[in-house]
Formats: sequence, C-alpha cells, structure tokens
Amino acid sequence: MQRALPIMLLAMSLIPAGDSPGKLLTSLFGASPLFVAWSRFVLGTLMVLPFLPRGALALLRRPLLWVRAALLAGGITSIQTALQTTDVATVFAAFFVGPLFSYVLAVAFLGERVTPLRSLLIALGFAGVLLVVRPGLGMTPGLAWALAAGLFYGGFLPLSRAVTGLAPPLALIFSQLAIAALLLLPLGLFALPAPSLPLAGLTLASALCSMLGNLLLLYAYRLASATRVAPLVYFQLIAAVLLGWLLFGDLPDGLTWAGLALIIGAGIASARLR
Repeated sequence: MQRALPIMLLAMSLIPAGDSPGKLLTSLFGASPLFVAWSRFVLGTLMVLPFLPRGALALLRRPLLWVRAALLAGGITSIQTALQTTDVATVFAAFFVGPLFSYVLAVAFLGERVTPLRSLLIALGFAGVLLVVRPGLGMTPGLAWALAAGLFYGGFLPLSRAVTGLAPPLALIFSQLAIAALLLLPLGLFALPAPSLPLAGLTLASALCSMLGNLLLLYAYRLASATRVAPLVYFQLIAAVLLGWLLFGDLPDGLTWAGLALIIGAGIASARLR
C-alpha cells in the first residue's frame, strides 16, 4: 500500500486538473460537454498509441471492457455537463457519492476483504462530503448531473480493479479511451465547436491530464485492493477545491474546510491500515 499511496494521490490530482480546462471550454468558449468528453478520449487514445504493448487490440473484443468504457464515457460527459453551471468544488463534492458506491460494489461483487474500522472511515469520509455539499440547501440540475457522474464513476472503479490482471495498464488505458471515443463518436462530431488556438490548447490539456490520471489509477490498483485504494479517491475533492480557488476564485468557507479535513484524514487513516 505504501507504493500505491503517492501514485494514487498524483492520479487523483490529475483527474480534476483535466476537468478544470473542460469547465473553461464549456463556460468561456461555449463548447458542448459532449465535445469535451469525446475529444478527451480521442486525444488520449492518440497519446497512448505509440506505447501500446502487444495484444492490446485484442482487448477490444472483451464485453466487460466495453461496459467499463461506457461507464467512463457517461461519467465524463455528466461531470462536464455539471461544470457548465456549478463550481468545481461543489460538483466534485456531489460526485463523491461514487467512492462510497464503489466500496459497496467491491465488497459485494469482487469479494474484497473489509473490516469494520475501514467501513467506519469510509463513512466518515462520506460525512465530510455531506459537510461540503450540505444537501438541505436544495438540488440543482448541476448537482443532479454531478451525482449521476459519481454513480457512473462508482461503477467504473471496481471494474477497473476486476480487469487489472487482464493486461498491462497501458493496454487497459488504451481500451477504455478507444472504446469510449467510439461510443461518443457521433455525438462528438455533431458538437464540434469553431476551432481556435486557445480552444485547442485547453482541449489538449484536458485530455493529457485525464489520460495520465486514469493511467496512474490503473497502476495503483495493481499495487493495492480496491477497498484500500477507495478512500484515497476522496483526495480528488481536495485537488478540485484548490483548482477551483486558483482558476475561478471559489474560496471555500469554514464548513467546507471542516469537511475537507474530515475527508482527507479518514482517507489517509484508512490507507494506512494493514
């Protein structure tokens, strides 16, 4: 687990770093969330192609990998739709229903070993999410899309653990990117925006950060079980709040900071359990 910790933390920082340029694309340039998601998968596929190991193309014949890629495509499209109208920190807070859902699925269907203490720490992390979201303030379309993204991602995470033994991480990242690009191809082409240099730069940055984050996630899953890695996924929320503050000026309030402290504390404590 000690080897997986820094890899997972970096992966969880890169994933929201990919979504922040996506928010700029939709809010400043009027790009469709469908284009942002599809272009991310297309460019990610092209980045991985020169490094493909032997047998990577054969993975495209496995139905489980198509299900996994479809969940990823749904999650990325949903979160980009949410970011059109809602700030980064709030979107990721609602999105973090996903790790809890992932934890339950990993125990129920993958036979992952679980302890009462680790379950308690997962619950504490989720309580921190509730402190940030404060659901009593009411549901908005942006939050609904963020929750949908979290459920998609919660299904994607245990499937990532289930397929880690099928092929090297580079082959698996190629399969998820290529299949998702194919699934979104008609919608992505229909939503093509007017080209410009800033739009191209943000699109490339979004794709690069997302691809590297998901690649490192696969490496982390090869080093530790899904139930041990799951709490570290909450670090995405910390990174999302920092990026939202730096890029969009969204400064968290006192309750949000309390929730963040609870989330990261519970995640690190759970990761250190043997």
